[in-house]
Amino acid sequence: MSFIHKSIGEGGDNAGVKAHGAGTRLVRAGFIPLLDSAVLIAAAELGLAEREGIQLDLIRDVSWANIRDRLAFRQFDVAHMLAPMPVASMLSIGTNPSPVLAPFSLGRGGNAITLSVKLYRQMQAAANLAGTEDALTNAVALRGVIDAGRSRNEPPLVLGMTYPYSSHNYELRYWLAAGGIDPDRDVKLVVVPPPMTSDALAAGEIDGFCVGAPWNMIAVERGVGRIVAVKGDIWPSSPEKIIGVRPEWASANTDTLSRLVVVLDRAAEWCHLQSNRRELAKMLSVPRYVDTPADLLHRVLLGQFTIDPIGTERMVPEYFSFHGGDANCPRTELAQWIYSQMVRWGQVAHSPENLERAAAAFRPDIYRTALGLPANAGPAAAQVADRFIDGVTFDPSDIPAYLRSFSLPINK
Repeated sequence: MSFIHKSIGEGGDNAGVKAHGAGTRLVRAGFIPLLDSAVLIAAAELGLAEREGIQLDLIRDVSWANIRDRLAFRQFDVAHMLAPMPVASMLSIGTNPSPVLAPFSLGRGGNAITLSVKLYRQMQAAANLAGTEDALTNAVALRGVIDAGRSRNEPPLVLGMTYPYSSHNYELRYWLAAGGIDPDRDVKLVVVPPPMTSDALAAGEIDGFCVGAPWNMIAVERGVGRIVAVKGDIWPSSPEKIIGVRPEWASANTDTLSRLVVVLDRAAEWCHLQSNRRELAKMLSVPRYVDTPADLLHRVLLGQFTIDPIGTERMVPEYFSFHGGDANCPRTELAQWIYSQMVRWGQVAHSPENLERAAAAFRPDIYRTALGLPANAGPAAAQVADRFIDGVTFDPSDIPAYLRSFSLPINK
């Protein structure tokens, strides 16, 4: 299969993309109103897609299940998706799975774990927290509250995440387990769509959640939430969102896909510049996109945000990393880590065949060919073994040994 970037006017596409105007291709793209949809939105709003002969039709949706289904049912050509979704699709796990490839990563960062103010105050009282502790200390403190509640026969805490096959689910589980909490025995995990998380927390339906920006910050602004960890605390290189495409669409539209990768790379580079973040915040703030005040979005994009209702501030310089450092390359070893977490938490059995299928979901070859990069461009695979919250190193060459290094889960 060849994915070569041609100049406008050359052939290369077959069926699947509608012609729209002279030399223009219409590409329908679904997205969820989160800040990590920024690259897609910038590609359309800055005219970058148009200059490559693409009319990018952005369609807002409310849940990842909808995104998955509408891509499968050909209502979308491409979609803003959770990084684990293509891996799950290639393993045929989950509801109505349909094969999906990831030719482009939309960057890193953006997630956080937020607990209710009431729960955090219990943690402070039990562990004598000052309010500035690191993510691991907060996880250990939460374990103390959970243990105390169990001794009083209280129901388990309910924590929300956005989708079973999501970075949010695996990051929340990883954080809990690092603190000695079994996500399947000590708490109850439920799915809550991102825009509904702060409402669910305010209503007392959940005790905390892991979700992308800006919903953690909105919970803090409403006085109902306290941020206890961000994505970079758990694993800085963790992939977040990707562009998902159906394999048959990719095959039938090689030229359009190649152009789209070029467009997204340019948009990601623009979004990454700090000098553009205020303009980006204004662009995203409008009702048809994220529908959140631009001032709040700007602070979040800069990594400057308030983590609790009393005004405690935290600065995370790389809270969003849209470009650079191989942030946009869907590297195979990232898909392998996602697969390892699916095995760890009982979503799929490990086998060499499953590992191969999972790795095939991420397509660095499409990405590099579109941008004219050599096959081995980017950081060495060893860089995936950077700092995890618990100090464990990921080795994609021996998944079983990697999983045996964890004390949790037990008897799975």
